Amino acid sequence: MRRSGEPVRAGDGAARALVLGGTGFVGRQVCARLTALGHDVLAVGRTRPPWTGQAARFTALDLAAAGTEALVALLRAHRPTVVVNAAGGVWNVDAEQMTRSNVTLVERLIAALDAWEGRPRLIHLGSAHEYGPVPYGSLVDEATLPRPQTNYGRTKLRGTTCVLEAARAGVVDGIVLRVSNVIGPNAPATSLPGVTVARLRAAAAQGRTAVLRTGPARVFRDFVDVCDVADGVAAAAGRGGLGVINLGGGTAVDVRGLMEQLARISGAAARVVVEDHPDGRIVRASGDWQLLDISAAAQRLGWAPRRGLTDSLRSLWESTQSQVRTP
Repeated sequence: MRRSGEPVRAGDGAARALVLGGTGFVGRQVCARLTALGHDVLAVGRTRPPWTGQAARFTALDLAAAGTEALVALLRAHRPTVVVNAAGGVWNVDAEQMTRSNVTLVERLIAALDAWEGRPRLIHLGSAHEYGPVPYGSLVDEATLPRPQTNYGRTKLRGTTCVLEAARAGVVDGIVLRVSNVIGPNAPATSLPGVTVARLRAAAAQGRTAVLRTGPARVFRDFVDVCDVADGVAAAAGRGGLGVINLGGGTAVDVRGLMEQLARISGAAARVVVEDHPDGRIVRASGDWQLLDISAAAQRLGWAPRRGLTDSLRSLWESTQSQVRTP
């Protein structure tokens, strides 16, 4: 079993990137960013995307079902200098599918990297949901002990642990970017911003006022633009080092305010309805707050978010101009 070695470089000196989940919301932006920086990029996903103006090449592979041998063959065919794991189950998947996507794939990828003769830089995209609920008003740094309480958070943490253990053992040259809630162009329709956009567009198409419902709690989340995440991946690809680095927007955003701001950007008639708690209480629980400390990203990667929430919401709205979704 390999325990050391220099990063692999293509024979012609070119940087080559293999992006698993390269057809997804985050993955496609990672492909675009690495392509712009001169990488020869191969996007891997289940089906060919309807991209326009995307220079990345594509190969079809069901990553959740792919065995180690298939991943080794993929590595040998492309000979990447960088491997980005942007794959994973988040929306509309059951517990078994989530485990296959967030845990089994990572285990098989590490085994494939260990079996292959090359040694690319591995960048694994983790999630801020690995931390679990934190006290209201706290700033969550990488030393915070993860205590996820959702299946998504638990499976993402298991994937992160696999990468960290393999990196410490010298099996891979790997780093984990623990990403907060991602927003921006082409956000999934099942995410909170995506659902809000769908309701606004459907109401506008039907000539009625959109009703955006929210609970009584003032929920705050850390949102980061998908293009900023892609910049963070590019920064990690060009620097060494192991461990976990947070990528976030740097601000705790009031989710209710986000919905109201998106309604204003849309220009559609809308009203936010606050659904009362059964006993009339205003709830403020630890799960209502999220804000990542991103100082390590600045120090280790030279990275900081460059896009504000308004720009992210506007780009999300504009990316759906030709679509009218039903909530």
